[in-house]
Amino acid sequence: MHKSPLHQPTLFDGFFLGGFECSTHRRHDGRRLDLIAATGHDRHAAADYQRMAAHGIRTVRDGVRWHLIETVPGHYDWSSLRPMIHAARDAGVQVIWDLCHYGWPDDLDIWRPAFVERFARFCAAVAGLMRDEGVDVPCFCPVNEISYWAWAGGDMKRFNPMAERRGMELKHQLVRASIAGIDAIRAADPRARIVQVDPVINVLPRPDRRGDVNAAENARLSQYEAWDMIGGYAWPGLGGKPEYLDIIGVNYYSDNQWFLNGGTIGRDDPRYRPFADILAEVHRRYGRPVLVAETGAEGDARAPWLDYVTDQVTAALREGVPVEGICLYPILDYPGWANDRHCETGLYGLCDADGGRCLHQPLADALERHQARVNALLARPPLQIAAQ
Repeated sequence: MHKSPLHQPTLFDGFFLGGFECSTHRRHDGRRLDLIAATGHDRHAAADYQRMAAHGIRTVRDGVRWHLIETVPGHYDWSSLRPMIHAARDAGVQVIWDLCHYGWPDDLDIWRPAFVERFARFCAAVAGLMRDEGVDVPCFCPVNEISYWAWAGGDMKRFNPMAERRGMELKHQLVRASIAGIDAIRAADPRARIVQVDPVINVLPRPDRRGDVNAAENARLSQYEAWDMIGGYAWPGLGGKPEYLDIIGVNYYSDNQWFLNGGTIGRDDPRYRPFADILAEVHRRYGRPVLVAETGAEGDARAPWLDYVTDQVTAALREGVPVEGICLYPILDYPGWANDRHCETGLYGLCDADGGRCLHQPLADALERHQARVNALLARPPLQIAAQ
C-alpha cells in the first residue's frame, strides 16, 4: 500500500516541548489563580528553562499574564514578562506564548465589545515588545482552549465568567478576540506564527443507548466549532478566514474519550479510537500543521502515557500527517485549581525554598528514549542531553 512521504517537522526547535501551566482564571470563590506564581516559575524561570534545555527540550509553552501587565487600561507593566523573555533567550529556549489563558484584567467585562478591542491592543503591545527584544519568529497562542473555556465558563459555571447556557455566546466572543489579536500581532510583526489550541475528543453512545448515535456524533463534532469559526467555515460574520488557522494545537489526555452521558472510554476498550486517527482527521479537515499542544498524565502513569502518545504520533508521521511536536503538559507539578492538592504531572516537581525541583526519573528516561527514537525516525543527529 502506498504511504505518504514522512513529514519532517521544521517549525520548532525540537520535537518534544515542555508546557508551563499558566492559568489565570477566577474560581467560584472569587480567588484568582496564577499558576506561574503558584509553581514558582515566575521566580525561577531561568533555572526552569535551563532544566528544559538540559533535557533536550528547546521549545516551551508559557504564559503572558495580562491581568498583571495591564492593571491600568492602556498602560503596560512588563516587569512580570521581560525577565522571562531574557531567561528564555539566555537558555536558548524558544517560547510559544499564551496571551489569554482563561484570565483578563479585573476592570473588563468579557461580554462587551471593549474586551475584544482591549485584547487586540494588548496583543499588538506584546508582539511589539517581543520584536524590540529581538525575539526571532515569535509564536503565540492568542486565546487558549476556546471550546473548553466556552463550555466550562459559559455553560457549566466552573470558572469565570461563571455563566450558564451562554457557551456559544462566549465561544463567539473568544473567536472575535482571537481574530482581532491575530490581526494586531501580524501588523506588529508579520513573522509571527500562531497556534490555535483546543482539545480533541471522541464521543460515542453508551452501549445501552444506541438511539444516542446522532447526539454523540454531534457532541464529537463540537470539538471543531471554534476552529471552523476562526477559519471562516462557520459563522463567517465573525470575520474568520483560512489564513487565521496557521498551526492547529491539539490537547489530548486519557479522559478525552467518553460515552455520551456515561463514563470514560479506556484504552483497553475496543471502541477506543487511536490517537493517530484523530490526528489524521484534524489534518484532513484543515490541511494545516498539527502540534500536540498538551498531553500528560499523573503519578506513575506519566511515562506509560508518553509511550502511548509517542507511538501514536510516530504512526501518524509515517502516514504523512504533519505533526510538528509533542508538548508535555504541565512540565512542572502544580497545585490543583479547585483544592490546591499536589498534582504530580511534571518532569519536575514543585520548587523548594531555594528553587530546587525533584526530577521524576521514569518520565525523564522515557523522554530521552523517545527523543532518540524520533530523531532516528526523522534521520536527525542525536540530541546532547546533559547528565543529571
